[in-house]
Amino acid sequence: MPALLNPVLDLLMLRGTVTAVERFTARMRRLRIEGDALAGLDVLPGQQVRVLVGSALTRRTYSVWRYEQSGALELCVLDHEGDGPGARWAREAAAGDEVRLGKPEGSFTLRPDAAHHVFVGDETASVAFGAMLAALPDGARVSGCVETATADDRLPLAQAGRLDWVLRGTVPLPEAVGRLAPAPGGVAYVAGEARTVQAVRHVLRDAGWDRRSVLTKPLWTPGKRGLE
Repeated sequence: MPALLNPVLDLLMLRGTVTAVERFTARMRRLRIEGDALAGLDVLPGQQVRVLVGSALTRRTYSVWRYEQSGALELCVLDHEGDGPGARWAREAAAGDEVRLGKPEGSFTLRPDAAHHVFVGDETASVAFGAMLAALPDGARVSGCVETATADDRLPLAQAGRLDWVLRGTVPLPEAVGRLAPAPGGVAYVAGEARTVQAVRHVLRDAGWDRRSVLTKPLWTPGKRGLE
């Protein structure tokens, strides 16, 4: 990144340093980023950050796995096939690397006062789900379906035992939601592959869910680099 851009980027983005990188699941890496500029942010469970990746002004969006008011946040990045700038950044990131990122943003966030919470999505969605579930009290009504390629791809989510885990290629996620048959009256959080998100939304609508109670976040679609 040319040094002459630093003053401009400092006005537009936050600056942090990678302090830890670890393999979190079979295909997920956890990156911890710390810095004074990250302290005291308003972060809602489920929000995302846009990270500057590569040598060009290319950004990729990642859900916040964990945030600490002292000035630290953690991302869980799926190591998917391909050699795009986001995939290369996540694979090559190491402790000591400087990172520029935007403030947490987005409306796909936990509704803490909901009567019950239904989580539906895949590996990419499970990062946001992790932040949401961690913010709920132990007595909250929780259900849902999370799809992964293998059992080793499952993130260690809070209250994970209340979720139905689906292996890709067995039961389609919309069908799994139909079998779960969550009763209307709460809030459903549906995220992941765009066409699957749309299909799940239709399943919930047919089951009597009010569209305003179904929060959706298409995160990716085959053949495209991203939806942000």
